[in-house]
Amino acid sequence: MNFKKLIAIIAVVGIVIAGIITFYVYNKAFTANTTFNQKEVFVYVPSNSTYEQVKEIVSPFVKDMDKFDFVAQKRDYASNVKEGKFLLKKNMTSFDIVRAMKSNVPVKLAFNNQETLGKLAQRLATQMEPDSTSLMKAFTNPEFMETNGFDDDTILAMFIPNTYEFYWNTSADKIADKMASEYKKFWNEERISKALNKNLTPIQVSVLASIVHKETAKIDERPRIAGVYLNRLEQNMPLQADPTVIFAMKKASGDFDQVIKRVYSKDTQGTISPYNTYINLGLPPGPIAMPDISAIDAVLNAEKHDYIYFCASVDRMGYHDFASNYAAHQVNARKYAEWVTKLGINR
Repeated sequence: MNFKKLIAIIAVVGIVIAGIITFYVYNKAFTANTTFNQKEVFVYVPSNSTYEQVKEIVSPFVKDMDKFDFVAQKRDYASNVKEGKFLLKKNMTSFDIVRAMKSNVPVKLAFNNQETLGKLAQRLATQMEPDSTSLMKAFTNPEFMETNGFDDDTILAMFIPNTYEFYWNTSADKIADKMASEYKKFWNEERISKALNKNLTPIQVSVLASIVHKETAKIDERPRIAGVYLNRLEQNMPLQADPTVIFAMKKASGDFDQVIKRVYSKDTQGTISPYNTYINLGLPPGPIAMPDISAIDAVLNAEKHDYIYFCASVDRMGYHDFASNYAAHQVNARKYAEWVTKLGINR
């Protein structure tokens, strides 16, 4: 065999081998390797997970784990596991899956008005890695509260209901720090100035806003109700807010899941609590719920009027009837009491 033929044979063999290797690598790394029919799924890798644990987590979504493992080893993922929330899409290749497992996807953390810090922690724990116990510990850390100007009664005011962006595996302490930062950002110079013009601190605004929030779900009515309470504060009258009595009753029983639709004189006069604004002048020591932004801004931009009374309306569902004197208020209150009695609402 002459030299040229030998070279040709070697070249052909080399091409064949290269083709086999190329096909092998392509088949391992660049063919669809998912099992799910949904357009996309999210997988969660807890903190301090090992590569073996990651394989267990992704295995329900990966058709051929050998292919995934091959690429993970070649791409140095096996020794550099990433923690967090990751997005996998239908028909991803092993190469795509490993690349996706290196890109932590932010979580849109959302919460609405909660009555207690415990309920907030439970809500957040369903969206983030830290459990409710860790979150409560971070939120109520004495040093953290003191540094940010809160105490056990007022800490709920720090949480402004909204949507915030976090990584799923963000620690409880960092979540607390972020919430404190967002609170300070929310209370800009304009809002602080409006609060001071009403002789209120930002926390006091939140306390009053929590009452306004509980009084009505009608956002367009909140500035008027806020105006009533500000008039009462200015005249040194008790706020006499039923939601504060309900909160006091729930707090005393430890059951915040109970539903109380009607408040009686025995409740307003017999519930001994600093949160009962029928027997205590001024604002309660802390928010009775987490007010949303519309309630806070309703206090800051309260309607100016001479109303000092209001009662749920029986003609405009969800709204209230307002009065400037007690006689007019008695007419409205009697109408409402007769209506709820007729409906059989006893508690």
